[in-house]
Amino acid sequence: MQGCERASSDEKAAAPAPASGSMVIEGTTWLPCAREGATCALRGTARVMYGTASQHVVKEFTDEVVCDNTAFDDPSPGADKRCWYASPAVSAARPGARPASMAPVADADTRPSAPPAVPQLDCKAPGAPGPATESGDPIEADTPGSDGTRMFARGAPVRIAFTVRPAAADALVWQIRDAWNTVRASGRFPVAARAGTYTLSCTTQTAGYFAISATFASKKSALMARGTRPAGIATFGVLPDVSAALPAVTYVHPDQHRFGGQGAAYLKPGESCCSGDGYRPLYPNLGLTWVNDNRNWYMTEPKGPNTFNAAADNLTPFFKPGDLLRLIQLDGIPGWASPTHERTHSYAPASFDQYRAYLRRVGEESNAVRKRYFPQQTNNYYQVTWEPDYEGGLPWRDSDANLVAMFKATHESIHATDPNAVVMGLTLSQLSTNTTWLKRLAPLGIGKYLDGVSAHGYYDIGTSPSHPPERFADSGDPAKALPGAMRELRRTMTDVVKPGAKLFVTETGVSYDIGTKYGPNTPNANVLYAQGAVVARTHLILLGEGADVSFVFYSADPPEVGYGVFFDLVNAQGGFGQTQISPKPAAMSVAAMTRLIDGTTTLGAVNDTPTGVYAYAFQRLNGGKVVTALWTHRNAVWPGAGGFSPTYTANYSLTVDSPGKSGNVTVFDMMGNASTMPYRNGRVALALTESPVYVVSDNAQIMRSNVTTPAGYAAQ
Repeated sequence: MQGCERASSDEKAAAPAPASGSMVIEGTTWLPCAREGATCALRGTARVMYGTASQHVVKEFTDEVVCDNTAFDDPSPGADKRCWYASPAVSAARPGARPASMAPVADADTRPSAPPAVPQLDCKAPGAPGPATESGDPIEADTPGSDGTRMFARGAPVRIAFTVRPAAADALVWQIRDAWNTVRASGRFPVAARAGTYTLSCTTQTAGYFAISATFASKKSALMARGTRPAGIATFGVLPDVSAALPAVTYVHPDQHRFGGQGAAYLKPGESCCSGDGYRPLYPNLGLTWVNDNRNWYMTEPKGPNTFNAAADNLTPFFKPGDLLRLIQLDGIPGWASPTHERTHSYAPASFDQYRAYLRRVGEESNAVRKRYFPQQTNNYYQVTWEPDYEGGLPWRDSDANLVAMFKATHESIHATDPNAVVMGLTLSQLSTNTTWLKRLAPLGIGKYLDGVSAHGYYDIGTSPSHPPERFADSGDPAKALPGAMRELRRTMTDVVKPGAKLFVTETGVSYDIGTKYGPNTPNANVLYAQGAVVARTHLILLGEGADVSFVFYSADPPEVGYGVFFDLVNAQGGFGQTQISPKPAAMSVAAMTRLIDGTTTLGAVNDTPTGVYAYAFQRLNGGKVVTALWTHRNAVWPGAGGFSPTYTANYSLTVDSPGKSGNVTVFDMMGNASTMPYRNGRVALALTESPVYVVSDNAQIMRSNVTTPAGYAAQ
């Protein structure tokens, strides 16, 4: 059969289905028994699950039940639903080893088995081919119809267009794999001996990253590399919808948003860098709100003083809708105001009077902008310096006394005209260096001139899949790992600045491994999966250990190899201001993380977790539900001899309610797919992997009693 296999609408299960169609959710093996509208035959009394793998309801029936909305209500409107029944034997599979919606049956020794036979993407075979140019690659694949991000709403149609140029009549063999490199759909169809475009129409209720591959049956032609995307794949994403478990948050103040980003992409028709809005639709889809806005002196007054007019309309148009928030940049001195007579980040200005005059105008303008375009925003946020420890052209070479004097002038001048200013620094590249510099400058009074701290979150010699944020946690020097470094920074902020000071981590990225280059065979699927997991873990640690805001670096691949969460489909060595992008697993793990964690306050690290288990609790604003992010990490398997293990498991029991209480929680996988999971005696049993999962629970009081709040952190 062409395309994905589909059962007939009158299918009837008279006996248990074969195990090859099984899946595991919450440690229970579920066996398929009927399509929607058919009858599910049972042996006695059994639990029956109706819906989709990611949205379903479970009820108990005896002998048989009609698989329809009458018997179960409708857990997933508009979706192609099925019925499964619970196997009498509880599987030893590991919830979380794969997303719950796709976990295969595992043997009792927890070895991973083959993926489910039933595909999770429903794809219809293509009709007659459309026209195509005669010149080009033998096989091309793309997903037309998105908003330019190659990401789609869950349940929305996804058209996959294969353009082929075979030498003779042939067949195209295709697959779609997810972030775990598991086949989610596959098929083949005949192609004529001429150029043509064949389009599959697919739908899925499973969110996440998908990689398309295709070859001719007669030979090995495959998809060619495009920009930084390696050969063999074309990618798309399906965005999660978590609203069933976590209704949308009402933000009293927009600066309660917790995620920002760096990097723009000009995706709308007719746009190119740098004309137009490079942030929409990219940032709303990813769930990023904060954006850098330059008021750097060397940019606004490059040729002489008093040329920046605070009364003019200086605001970039993409900020005026009010849904993207400004982090106002102040770093850099123009050449005419520099003691070296060249533009500099390394020295204080030659004239502090001229510097103060400029900053008073910036404060005046920003105060007016906030009142007009962001009337509910509590504060304006200013970042004064940018990586003064970084040797790539930005190092501070002046005296410590002059650095503190520059912050003093900034603080006093901005506050003179912007009473709602939050002035931040020192924004060093290594997270731990921010602590070192705060301590060193404390005797000179730096704390008096900071309302908050801005920092970059790089934590290792290369933040990469092989150098994850937990790597040194058990080294005997835990401050070398990201959790320990964040705790030390928060304690130092409390001592040097003030308790409750804001902490903005304004750049943190995860690259490919050190020494990797862009190329047709780099990266492979395992590295892409690992990057997606490490990106999420890094930002979850930053927020869980007390950052108010964390910025994702970078939108699409820059020349620094692999830092993008999207591929750049044009520039083979990466670039800036891209016009063609496609998602990596990291993009989809970010989209899930922001939907689950934005609109929360940090409760803190869960107490008494065993070695190798990481758990951070957050509470939705306005007294909402608790979201706990959890995963495990073990250096021996990350990387191990076979690469980055997606199946290494650690068992852990999370307290979600009072002792003696039982009920259900919702568990989201790394891509934002939900499953319902029972808990007993107040605890839910989890099998954690290196991919974060998110547990949604109701008892905030019990969670608050079992966490350590970051030092000096004040809930928004």
